[in-house]
Amino acid sequence: MTFHGGPDGGPEPRYDFSTNANALGPNPLVLEAVRAADLSRYPEPSYAGLRAALAGDHGVRADQVVVGAGASELILRLVRVRGGPVLTLEPTFGEYARAARVAGVEHRVARSGREFLEMLQGVAVAFLALPNNPTGELYGRGFVREAARRATHAGAWLVQDLAYAPLSERPVPAADAAFRLYAPNKAHGLTGVRAGYLVAPAVEPAARLAEAAPAWVVGAAEVAFLRAQAGAEARTWLRGTLPTLFAWRRRLAGLLRAHGYEVREGAANFVMASLGEDAAAFLRARGLRVRPLFDKGLPDWARLSAQRPEALAALTTALKEH
Repeated sequence: MTFHGGPDGGPEPRYDFSTNANALGPNPLVLEAVRAADLSRYPEPSYAGLRAALAGDHGVRADQVVVGAGASELILRLVRVRGGPVLTLEPTFGEYARAARVAGVEHRVARSGREFLEMLQGVAVAFLALPNNPTGELYGRGFVREAARRATHAGAWLVQDLAYAPLSERPVPAADAAFRLYAPNKAHGLTGVRAGYLVAPAVEPAARLAEAAPAWVVGAAEVAFLRAQAGAEARTWLRGTLPTLFAWRRRLAGLLRAHGYEVREGAANFVMASLGEDAAAFLRARGLRVRPLFDKGLPDWARLSAQRPEALAALTTALKEH
């Protein structure tokens, strides 16, 4: 099973640096809409109204929008429908490799942007996270456009995972010619609501993906969430949190460097730090949870998200003992 962030089976930590959810959330406007959802009824089975609303937001046809139970479910469905081989640019989100394993298809690994472009020929699905998780790297517009062009020419599905795009410090250069995957629950601080959606570049692949979903793949609360997060007021709240969130990320990076750790700081609301192989367990014993990266071949590294000042103070105290 893929190691993931979030709950680890132990007692709840005092402060959780392993989650990348917006530390200023939950968005009160979206939370109110979720709580007001009528849970006594099934949602409309084709999600026609929701897809039309999301399509209007993105300037596409409603039948190009596919609703799913979060990014992970849609990733699994993409690979199951399209098949393989699957290409990733490592290190990156582990669900791409897991989807390949579950589908029984080959997983090919690129270690640089140049390799990724060269390897697009001959693959079925290629995943590109913008910004990338766990590095926070944001690939340039020229690279993204070239990847979309080569994927189209090769007959590959290029999937741009935009889960952290709303939490990026810089504009994200997504290409309309590729698939665009959205998981807005992190940005709005509601990771317990498992809902996401995909914007396909054409109707035919969207129809195939929609057909592959189980009946009522998301419920009424998730429908309410996806509708509410697309509203102008909800997005105004989100934009208003970003200056504080990025200031907290810079403070986090600064205190880690002050304690002598190497830090990689990208465009997203998290950083990577070389805390040492025992750091995750050491901090967990002191009520702090980080995301170790041993599953990505980086045993000395961990990912930490921007958190409130009281969490940073607790981390500082713990690192003095480490």
